[in-house]
Amino acid sequence: MLFTSKSNKFAKDPAVIHFNDRYYLYYTILYDNQPGNKIGIGIAVSFDMENWEELGEFPINHDYEQKGVGAPAAIIIDDKVHLFYQTYGSQKLDAICHATSADGVNFVKNPDNPILRPTDDWCCGRAIDADVCIFNNRLYLYFATRDHEYKIQKIGGAWARINSGFSKKDWKLLSKQSLLTPEFKWEGECIEAPATIVNDGKMFMFYGGSYNCTPQQIGYAVSSDGVFFEKKSTEPFLPCGKEGEWNSSESGHPYAFRDTDGKAYLFYQGSNDMGKTWYLSKVEIDFDKNNVPHIVK
Repeated sequence: MLFTSKSNKFAKDPAVIHFNDRYYLYYTILYDNQPGNKIGIGIAVSFDMENWEELGEFPINHDYEQKGVGAPAAIIIDDKVHLFYQTYGSQKLDAICHATSADGVNFVKNPDNPILRPTDDWCCGRAIDADVCIFNNRLYLYFATRDHEYKIQKIGGAWARINSGFSKKDWKLLSKQSLLTPEFKWEGECIEAPATIVNDGKMFMFYGGSYNCTPQQIGYAVSSDGVFFEKKSTEPFLPCGKEGEWNSSESGHPYAFRDTDGKAYLFYQGSNDMGKTWYLSKVEIDFDKNNVPHIVK
């Protein structure tokens, strides 16, 4: 699989679900005809996760979205698609929003949007790159934020009851400090794009280390409670490609997806021209008898 927008070869930040016998892909798009290169969310559909048809775009129709939206996360709860996405272009004020859909295409937005920004006592208050995961009968939401100097990108988290409306009042921060921060040389000054999946009672968080095309590569950490994560990859789990390959500038912004047959996949973005064009791809991942993930060749 190698997917991108037919109009401008720009597709980033994948999120995938299996819904009504089809696969839906939500991803960040670039509007060519908008001032300031406004970004939005595209929707594509597939029957095999290899061949994708672009269906349309998630509408931008509220004041808080006017600078753009992007980086979606999707999950199915009670036969509805719940889409969590970020506002874009407001830097420290960017926040997480929520919408629902009965068909995967037409969405009703939460009237309480934006529904989540962290307190600014431990970070700058920003929240982007949402990811959601059901764990211990709660919905966990992870996000990227930055320090007060707006230099270091790091991961925070919150939780809500699964039967809540996912409005502002429903979220409780997991911790008033970051859950993951950059520490290895290859991570630079950035850990972002959390991508969680549960296997054998443990939560695995894949993430993008280092800012885009510096290069960003993918690592992972493991948690027993969804709060305290231990990094397991001192080197990238999924590195960028070799010179001349489609992802030579980056393998980044992962999204972990478990299909209805139990197989697990890691979707991710890549570029080979320092971010002028962007593509999406995937690898299958599996876990050995010690619950250690590896890429299926």
